[in-house]
Amino acid sequence: MSARGTRPALAALAVLGTLALAGCGGSDSGSAASGASGASGAELSAGAAYIPQPVSASMAAGFLTITNEGDSDDELTSVTSGAGDVTVHETVDGTMNEVDRLKIPAHGQLVFKSGGNHLMFEKLKRQPKQGQSITVELHFAQSDPVTVKVPVKAATYQPTDGHAAHTGN
Repeated sequence: MSARGTRPALAALAVLGTLALAGCGGSDSGSAASGASGASGAELSAGAAYIPQPVSASMAAGFLTITNEGDSDDELTSVTSGAGDVTVHETVDGTMNEVDRLKIPAHGQLVFKSGGNHLMFEKLKRQPKQGQSITVELHFAQSDPVTVKVPVKAATYQPTDGHAAHTGN
C-alpha cells in the first residue's frame, strides 16, 4: 500500500484513538442550550458538550447530552455545522455505525460519550484547537432545532462529572 493510501486509515485510527482517550462529557464541560419544544410535548435541552482536540486536521469526535424533560419521545435526525460535515454514530458491541436518527425518550436522555454514541466531524474546514469552539445545530423529528456551542478541550480531557450514572444510550 502506498503512503498516500494509508492516510485515510491513519486519520480514522487517530479519531478512534481520540474516542478511546476522551472521557464522557459532564456538567462542567460545555455550553448548555435549551428551549426546543415540539408539538409532540418533548422539551429538549443540550449540555455537557465538548470535542477532544483532534490529532487529525480533517476529523474529530464530539460528545454531549440531550435531555428531554417533556412527556413525549423525540428523535435526533441530523446535526449540521459550518465547521464541516457532521454525522451521528452509534456504537454497538464495539462497532461504530452511522445512523439516520436516535431516540430521545420522554423524561430521559440521549448521551453521546466515548465508546458509545458520538458525533463525527469530517472534512473540517480547519483543525479546531483547544480553547476554540464549534457551533452545531441539532435537528429533531418533532422539536425545533437547538444550537449548541461545543468547546474544544485537551485531547486527554476527562470530565469530573462523567456519564457513568446515566441510564440513557
